[in-house]
This record gives sequence, structure tokens and C-alpha cells, in this order.
Amino acid sequence: MEFTYKTKGVCADSVKIDLEDGVVRSVEFDGGCSGNTQGIGKLVAGMKVSDIIERLDGIRCGRKPTSCPDQLAKALSSLESGNNQ
Repeated sequence: MEFTYKTKGVCADSVKIDLEDGVVRSVEFDGGCSGNTQGIGKLVAGMKVSDIIERLDGIRCGRKPTSCPDQLAKALSSLESGNNQ
């Protein structure tokens, strides 16, 4: 299953996530710091959704209250709760 989440409060505009049986297959951010967002995608590929949420939720970017990793966690949480955008 593939879905796109509109991010809030970060440089990236959105994140596209491909899931299969509760495991992330791929992640692609639209915008943001290219090296960092590509790195996040590579690191989470093959991980369970619940593990990603646990590890990335609450990470901040500088003085911002959120970050691209945190937005990925929020996207996955919204999917789990059925509130995906």
C-alpha cells in the first residue's frame, strides 16, 4: 500500500510511504535536506511501522517543534489510527 502524507512545519512538502504487512518498503520525501531525507528512507526500509514510530517520534529540528523524522512518525501514526491524509 502506498500513501502520501502532507508534512507540517518542515522544509519537506510531503512524504510518500510504501508499506506491506506493517513493514515500510520505501520512503521518499518531497523537498527537505536531500541527503538527510534519503538517509532516513534507507534506514527505515524494512523496519516495522511500530519500531519507526517509537524511534522517530518527537525528534526536533533546531528550534522547530518537529522534524522530517518526526513527520514520518506522525504519518505512520496517522495511518495506524486510520486518519491518513
